Amino acid sequence: MALDQTQSRTTAALLVAARREARALADFPGPRPASLAEAYAIQDAAIAAWPDRIAGWKLARIGAPHDTTHGVGRLAGPIFARLVRSAGSMPVSVEVISGGYTAVEAEYVLEIGETPLGHDDWTADSAAGLVSRAFTGVEVAGSPFAGINQHGPAVTAADFGNNAGLVVGQEIADWSSRLPGLRCGVSIDGQVCGEGGAAAIPGGPLESLAFLLNHLHRRGRTLKKGDLVSTGAAAGVHPIVKGQTARADFGTDGIIDCLAVAAEPAR
Repeated sequence: MALDQTQSRTTAALLVAARREARALADFPGPRPASLAEAYAIQDAAIAAWPDRIAGWKLARIGAPHDTTHGVGRLAGPIFARLVRSAGSMPVSVEVISGGYTAVEAEYVLEIGETPLGHDDWTADSAAGLVSRAFTGVEVAGSPFAGINQHGPAVTAADFGNNAGLVVGQEIADWSSRLPGLRCGVSIDGQVCGEGGAAAIPGGPLESLAFLLNHLHRRGRTLKKGDLVSTGAAAGVHPIVKGQTARADFGTDGIIDCLAVAAEPAR
């Protein structure tokens, strides 16, 4: 039986409360969504309850066999303004909910230069014209529910798409000509655990952007000038716990260092 509006709002409220209280959840709080439509209804209710504005969106790959089941190969989640940080010479703190889930992902981040017209037939080529700048980045994947990725993409999408922030690194010079060949790697506590690049994202970062534009239009949403789009894991998804360090190495385009710290309840 499909989830009704009351169930969606109740689940969203419980997810939001757990995040704000930095409190782990032993299980998904309510009936698990069976479809992405149900998942995004929960996500929309949680967005409405979250006390911050959306500064961008993350994309994540939906792998086999779930991509066939749901008919799409990506999912989306909001990134909130207070959780966007800039990389610097010192490691950026990444908050970890004890007993929950946290991971780091090296990503390529696209900045939107103009608010797009509303339609749902965007392609990678047409979406490229909306991009003003590109950056290196680290998506902080996170949820109070440790099993967020173990029950299919609908559960993942429901909880903000498993997003807990974005670290924005160095601007990528000549991004439009260099993007397909860019490379990166991730290490945890000094040990390399993932290597890849823009080519590891199915269709590339601009295909992620095109998907997002079409997806948001169908949800009655849009991107705005200045929004950031984290286009998907380019060197794998790497869980991290309190006390560990992570490094995303983008070669000549810079390094982003992170330190996992205990999450604290929101004031």
